Amino acid sequence: MPLTAMVLLIGNFLPDQQQSMQRFSQMMLRELRALGIVAELACPEGYFVRIVPAQFGFLRKWAGYIDKLITFPRRLRKLRSVELIHICDHSNAVYAKHFPNVPIVVTCHDLLAVRGALGEETDCPASWTGKILQRWILAGLHRVTAVACVSRATEADAVRLLGTKEKAPSITVIENGLNYDYRPLPEEEVRARLARLSQLRLDRPFVLHVGSHLRRKNRAGVVRIFARTKDHWNAQLVFAGDRLSNNLWTQARARGIADRIIEIGSAESELLEALYNGAHALLFPSRFEGFGWPIAEAQACGCPVLCRGAAPMSEVAGGAALLRDIADEDGFAKDLLRLRDPATREKYRERGLQNARRFSAKKMAEEYLSLYRQLGMAA
Repeated sequence: MPLTAMVLLIGNFLPDQQQSMQRFSQMMLRELRALGIVAELACPEGYFVRIVPAQFGFLRKWAGYIDKLITFPRRLRKLRSVELIHICDHSNAVYAKHFPNVPIVVTCHDLLAVRGALGEETDCPASWTGKILQRWILAGLHRVTAVACVSRATEADAVRLLGTKEKAPSITVIENGLNYDYRPLPEEEVRARLARLSQLRLDRPFVLHVGSHLRRKNRAGVVRIFARTKDHWNAQLVFAGDRLSNNLWTQARARGIADRIIEIGSAESELLEALYNGAHALLFPSRFEGFGWPIAEAQACGCPVLCRGAAPMSEVAGGAALLRDIADEDGFAKDLLRLRDPATREKYRERGLQNARRFSAKKMAEEYLSLYRQLGMAA
């Protein structure tokens, strides 16, 4: 395809360390270029935030707002030859007002923070300044041409909050692709990659949780569920992501499982792939999600998944995971133990592998390209 179109992708503020959003914008850039589209990625840079020491958290936060809301828009106004804008994270919809005459697509990963600021229960409470910011984001979403939601559950929220307004943007669903080629690995490769984790005993099974410390990720539930199984096997519990809070360690010690817990900081994709391959199961009882990337990643590696039986987790799992009500922690524990049966484990492994084929990065980019052309971008 000839290089005729110019798409500007707007990514996230790097000092915010929103790794999943950074991976998404980089994936979009890579896949669009692979389709022959001239695309560039612009992200707010940390000019002012660099000069504020980390110990001054409040001032550093506001310095970041200056970088994001004042300095970066000035850069955007100088851009030329942009045929279409794609804001890769809905939380940056505030930039839409700077492009009144250009089609704008926004990827909406979730509206949990917006809903929380409106008083809805999403485990995303907002401060008074947070409520103002979420109102700005919602106003920005009203200005865009099209909103691409990553799941049907997120689409339902978008239709409810945006679709009833006059001149509402078009709202569609484009599921996320996987930002890495997660796949089943030979056992020797898995062991070689995991060997560098000195605290992980490869002669014992381990249950994996992937996620941050956000309340909605329900790490406390993971600790409680795993503790219910402790007397039935000598398994380990691996947390990949943010470090556990002191409170969670206290809960783990009280339940007698602290010595079985292993923390792994921000794991790069190769290590994460090995963890998915080697894990007994991914335990993902998240309370709220916009999509739930770890579900698809684990399934692509042949790792059985246990997650909440509600959208969008059940939507992403595609009937290939063991689903439970979020309050049924005894049921989650029983399912972990059920997966010790080889036939049960193989059934969910095969179902997961088949379901994970849906999440192709190339397919996702092709759907975005089709949307761009519907909005008038040149072929």
